[in-house]
Amino acid sequence: MRTVEGPTDHVVVVGAGLAGLTAALHLLGAGRRVTIVEREADPGGRMGRLDLPGGYRVDTGPTVLTMPELLDEAFRAVGDSLAARLDLVRLDPAYRAAFADGSTIDVHADADSMEAEVRKVCGPEAAGGYRDLRRWLTELYRTEIDTFIGANLDSPLSLLGPDLLRLARLGGFGRLGPRIDRFLPDERLRRIFSFQALYAGVSPAKALGAYGVIAYMDTIAGVYFPRGGMRAVPDALAAAAVDAGAEFLRGRRVTGLTWSNGRVDGVRHTAADQGGSDDRRTTEVQPCDAVVLTTDLPEAYRLLGGAPRRPVPLRWAPSAVVAHLAVRGPVRFEGADLAHHTISFGAAWERTFAEIIDGGRLMSDPSLLLTRPTATDPSLAPPGRDLLFLLAPCPNLDTGPLDWPRLGPAYLDELLGTLAARGIDVEPEAVELVTPADWAAQGLAAGTPFSAAHTFAQTGPFRPRNLPRRRANVVLAGCGTTPGVGIPPVVLSGRLAAQRVTGS
Repeated sequence: MRTVEGPTDHVVVVGAGLAGLTAALHLLGAGRRVTIVEREADPGGRMGRLDLPGGYRVDTGPTVLTMPELLDEAFRAVGDSLAARLDLVRLDPAYRAAFADGSTIDVHADADSMEAEVRKVCGPEAAGGYRDLRRWLTELYRTEIDTFIGANLDSPLSLLGPDLLRLARLGGFGRLGPRIDRFLPDERLRRIFSFQALYAGVSPAKALGAYGVIAYMDTIAGVYFPRGGMRAVPDALAAAAVDAGAEFLRGRRVTGLTWSNGRVDGVRHTAADQGGSDDRRTTEVQPCDAVVLTTDLPEAYRLLGGAPRRPVPLRWAPSAVVAHLAVRGPVRFEGADLAHHTISFGAAWERTFAEIIDGGRLMSDPSLLLTRPTATDPSLAPPGRDLLFLLAPCPNLDTGPLDWPRLGPAYLDELLGTLAARGIDVEPEAVELVTPADWAAQGLAAGTPFSAAHTFAQTGPFRPRNLPRRRANVVLAGCGTTPGVGIPPVVLSGRLAAQRVTGS
């Protein structure tokens, strides 16, 4: 494993998202002095927050938390623990899937409970297929987690070994959709265990079989929610880092790096609410021996003076329209309170992916994620009120340069009408709408919060490297580099970045 050259006593981490905070904890645990520079007043990065009048505490970033043991690993690096910092609730069901034919399937992480659900809704043949699929997903995860996902890869040659042969035997280099289809005779189950490919920016029909590990994380390892909302996660990580000795510079925007003999020796930053980097009244330079950059890839490469050459340009993942809705509660569906996570599938499937990924068009028959955090923690909203998070996948701005300032409100009305037609009536009292134009205004490439898509050419050792060539003491972390998009990969990216610094 290649590592940072020269001294690494003092490391500056740029960005206090999950990648930066976990990198900081692992670095602190290895005896490094750490300074974290964060643009916002609060930690979290893309796991952001918004407080609405009346007592609504909105999480503006990811809502599905899996693999909390990876967070615990970061806490334990400084002698702390997840249990001491967070109150996690395991969701059961992890999801409720609702289909165009009016049927629903509750997704349980427990094998017996899920088999019973599949048997009840889909029949005995499907139940047997589920058991076989569960064994395959588990073996796939065990094969990949240490060697491919949780390891620093210097080149494709780093993959050579028995685990590569095992992954090939499992079908990891085939296509995910057809592999799932072999196990499950029911189209509804196929969707439940393959829609996660969209997290990776590709359709199930084109995603590598190796990305079945995302389905493992969602449907077998289990889905969790922290009391206090998702913001409780970065708050806890930041508190642990400060308690372990990290210096935390909040409200400071990084504007550049200073160099000496080919090495970064300082990070230039200025007050985030004032002028640009030439505002000498507020500009400061933080000296350092090494830097971990967790910004979006284009910004990281700007700070480094240019992006590395690639045979073809990076392909960005699809984006999403997100609406944060404050409503009178509780929201109901089929005579019961709406579950914490509900996936409302349209009748269309392959056409949906073709529209948003290839055609740059909005879904004509949308599949939607609806999250109701107040189902688990009512304190996130005032008494008698609910919070809802509505996510609709959509094209990024490169694929579909739509006029979102004009289109956004009308599209939200259309989505709410779609939900009403499917039996979920939502009448918001307050709305915060986020479109690809808003993601772009935050500096995210192509207006997507999901960074580079996980095509074959952007996977594993072919993904943008976390140790850029010819940058002796700079490491990258976050969803744009290895291992990729999603809370577990981003948390792992922080650990991998720290290992590039410490060598262990």
